Amino acid sequence: MLDFDALNYPYASRRNAVYAKRGMVATSQPLAAQAGLNVLQAGGNAIDAAIAAAAALTVVEPTANGIGGDAFALVWHQGQMHGLNASGPAPMGMTLDKVTSLGHTEVPKYGPLAVTVPGTPAAWAALAERFGRLPLATSMAGAIELAQEGFPVSPSVAFAWQQATAVFRQHFKDDHFKHWFDTFAPQRAPVAGELWRSEGHAHTLQAIAETRAESFYRGPLAEQISAFVQSAGGYLSAQDLADYRVDWCQPISAHYRGYDVWEIPPNGHGLVALMALNILKGFEFTDRDNLLTHHRQIEAIKLAFADGLAHIADPAHMRISVADLLSDGYAHERRALIGDRASLPMPGEPSRGGTVYLSTADSEGSMVSLIQSNYMGFGSGMVVPGTGIGLHNRGNNFSLKADHPNCLAPGKRPYHTIIPGFLTKGGQAVGPFGVMGGFMQPQGHVQMVMNTVDFGLNPQASLDAPRWEWESAKRVNIERATPEHLFHGLARLGHDVSWSNNRIAFGRGQIIWRDAHGVLCGGTEPRTDGAVAAW
Repeated sequence: MLDFDALNYPYASRRNAVYAKRGMVATSQPLAAQAGLNVLQAGGNAIDAAIAAAAALTVVEPTANGIGGDAFALVWHQGQMHGLNASGPAPMGMTLDKVTSLGHTEVPKYGPLAVTVPGTPAAWAALAERFGRLPLATSMAGAIELAQEGFPVSPSVAFAWQQATAVFRQHFKDDHFKHWFDTFAPQRAPVAGELWRSEGHAHTLQAIAETRAESFYRGPLAEQISAFVQSAGGYLSAQDLADYRVDWCQPISAHYRGYDVWEIPPNGHGLVALMALNILKGFEFTDRDNLLTHHRQIEAIKLAFADGLAHIADPAHMRISVADLLSDGYAHERRALIGDRASLPMPGEPSRGGTVYLSTADSEGSMVSLIQSNYMGFGSGMVVPGTGIGLHNRGNNFSLKADHPNCLAPGKRPYHTIIPGFLTKGGQAVGPFGVMGGFMQPQGHVQMVMNTVDFGLNPQASLDAPRWEWESAKRVNIERATPEHLFHGLARLGHDVSWSNNRIAFGRGQIIWRDAHGVLCGGTEPRTDGAVAAW
């Protein structure tokens, strides 16, 4: 037997962009990409392929997403853009007073209080019903088979699994966490190449497929989920699940140098990426590896996040409109704040008027940008016994400040970090793109758009390029591959810069572009197990 380390790559490696004509699926895990391609080749369209890949990712990459998480999608279908917000609200029985009376100053990261209504299964069902060509059971068959028969764990997933297990063994002492260990690490976390299967996961996916997610929201699974959460001291009820519906929403966009960049509106924070691009379009950029380029990018994202964190919430509770935040006049005001040195921006007042990402495309012109997440890796650490359902911890994103628009309230959706992106030009689809990774996501979107539009990089090179991540205040992390003159130059401008070897921290992205002849060109994330399956 050969003995090697699947996470040791001592020599520089390179991927080429992938071209195809009939279809393409780009994901962070090869088996999920193949599941999507299989559905395309069986007569499905890009929407069916996205469902197949998304369902498979809950099996093969449980370290970042799961059945009990949320999802968002941008769908280009028959020349029109459609937005799907499948994020869930706080339980109706969960109030600010109840949480703060327990002594909490923020919603806990782990445990039952972090659990909001999961939206992912409803997203799959809604996509299939509105745009799919195949039955949900057909699209999800590959995921069910992977869970039932098992699969070899990929290197990056194994690494994240082992990290999470070490943390959870140290901190998860309450009885309601034991089911996470029973499901995901009965003795230890799997290593790269080790076969892993989850019969409970397979049965749950089968029930979702056969009932078009009804069992999850208004059937036996719903009863199991609510009973488990409430037994641990949470508030999620069977009625909360029964009342849940996805939101088909109007996507929002910003015009950037001849292209339209599309995002899901709040409660997602795609708006942050659009605000940053609105600021940046007032500058000229010619050199990507230029100090002034990096400085202005970082300052723009800081200004956009200052506004996003102050104003983004469930849209019913926002006090400032998306249109006002995206106005050219307000972008001009914010742009004027970017000087020669690093700043500590504050939110403005405009005039009032853990996650997986995938892209799919088919030969008929349909394209999907889809993202789903449990947040913080495995989410809340709450796994419904025997089901493989790991519940997310999205409630942690609520504020517990009574005067904040994102303050916790019954039936309210929290500020949400997962965002799919899409690019069009002249009313025609260019394609889906995204970079998952919590608060890195808008920053990744800005960098991918500029790599493409300003610097002319192909999809793979756009993803390969070294990234930066603004963390807070003046703190900025940059990848080791970044030219050293930029590190020292940013420090001279007052940025608190740190090198980072944490590849996962800079997000994981996928891109598919379509040219005027219908030829698809895709790139996938080199920082993880990414793959482009092409036809």
